Amino acid sequence: MVVLLVFGSLALETKAATSLFTVHDAKTELVGDIYRLNANLELKLTPQALTALDNGVTLIIVLDIEVYTPGRYLWDNVLASLEQRYEIQYHTLADQYLLRNINSGSQFVYSTLDAALEALGKIRQLPILDAHLLRTERHYKVRARSRLDLSSLPVPMQLKAYISSEWWLNSGWYSWDL
Repeated sequence: MVVLLVFGSLALETKAATSLFTVHDAKTELVGDIYRLNANLELKLTPQALTALDNGVTLIIVLDIEVYTPGRYLWDNVLASLEQRYEIQYHTLADQYLLRNINSGSQFVYSTLDAALEALGKIRQLPILDAHLLRTERHYKVRARSRLDLSSLPVPMQLKAYISSEWWLNSGWYSWDL
């Protein structure tokens, strides 16, 4: 009975933590020969993640995107996958947050964490797939999720992060038709 209560409370903690990252209103549009993604992400950090960031730990937030055809049984056939990685750092002396797109190298500075997370949450015209790779007779879907990359944390923090549900920030997959 005690074991059931412990696992039940862990499940509730995990559900609460996972709802801090969400994907809203994601859609793709064909511009020229390239499918582009527009999405709104809501990103909120837990107190542990905020403390780590304020103490100089760089956080990596990942946007995973997959184009796939639904499988008949268990597995989907993934045609293309893309991983957009973003780095958030707090610079104490400047009292500013640096947001860097690791894939492109572009970076922006924000005076507040809320402003940095809001900017990160607005994905606009992100190229994801060349239309020539698709067959017109097939039905394609797209899914996206946002997550905190625990493996990018400093090694001494990783074990605690993997064990504590306070670090499990993951939106889960959001799917739509291509």
